[in-house]
Amino acid sequence: MEQETTTPRATRWTFLTSHARVLAQIARDPGIRVRDIAARCLLTERAVQRIIADLETGGYLSHARNGRGNRYRVQHGTRLRHPADAGPTVDDLLAVLTAQAQRPDDVLAPRHP
Repeated sequence: MEQETTTPRATRWTFLTSHARVLAQIARDPGIRVRDIAARCLLTERAVQRIIADLETGGYLSHARNGRGNRYRVQHGTRLRHPADAGPTVDDLLAVLTAQAQRPDDVLAPRHP
């Protein structure tokens, strides 16, 4: 009987989608350039353009020309798309993603009055 040798499969998953990352960057800076979003999210500019188009088509984002650039506007009150995520809004997600970083002790420690 031949013994099967397997190499550990590299897991390539993340907690956040590229769409969430792009939207969080725009929420932090509505005048951000596609080039800067791409650099911060480790994506190509073309991928960021497609994601922005998806977010606009989905009703999560709009933009207006501002000189040579764009000024983005997150559409507040929109719901997350997946049925398992029903309840929280995109605003709720962005509040977490754009919050100032806290020390882990502050997050995990119970609060006492």
